[in-house]
Amino acid sequence: MSNTHISKSTYNFLNELKKNNNREWFNEHKKEFKAEEKKVKGFYQELMIKMRMHDEIDDLKMFRIYRDVRFSANKQPYKEHLSGSFSRVKPRLRGGYYLHIEPGNTFLACGFWAPEKEDLQRIRKEFELDDQEIREILNEDSFKKQFGSIEGEELKTAPRGFDKEHPAIDLIRKKQYIVIKKFTDNDALEANFIDKIDEAFKTVRPFFDYMSDVLTTDLNGVSLLD
Repeated sequence: MSNTHISKSTYNFLNELKKNNNREWFNEHKKEFKAEEKKVKGFYQELMIKMRMHDEIDDLKMFRIYRDVRFSANKQPYKEHLSGSFSRVKPRLRGGYYLHIEPGNTFLACGFWAPEKEDLQRIRKEFELDDQEIREILNEDSFKKQFGSIEGEELKTAPRGFDKEHPAIDLIRKKQYIVIKKFTDNDALEANFIDKIDEAFKTVRPFFDYMSDVLTTDLNGVSLLD
């Protein structure tokens, strides 16, 4: 069985789950779910092999289909997508990769979703000191072609201690640093889908390498890992 693309049957199952998001239906189709889950996990494992040819990937985490509904207004018991993330070798390498499989909403995301307070402050101080290098990375043609621009939640004004008129305030006020690439269902069904994802992940490396260097050094460039 090929693990280079997403099976049409996986999308079909997820579409049916969306129509029947209840425990009775799911239990009746548990065997079918397990078969599709196995296919998707095989795809992610094959992707990790490719990624390890150009990055140091520590681990793959597949997320469970079951939703935690205890504190949610949405009481549907199941997610209507399958997803997983790839972590880099820490503490030397920073940044994470995420892949989301869902009919009509398949996408990958890379970056820093919830940076720790200290890391966020360090990033902001770096941009305050010098934003030329990060802008060169974000403005690379290949980067813009794959991802467009950097995304993420941001403050409405400058963080405490920063000048709201600073030339890099657009970067400084961000709370997340994320890039996203969306795919159509037809993209995911193509035989070279895995290569398209891998190419996007390769393109994000200069961004990750830069941020890793920032987060493992002080403002004088001295390593924090020694």
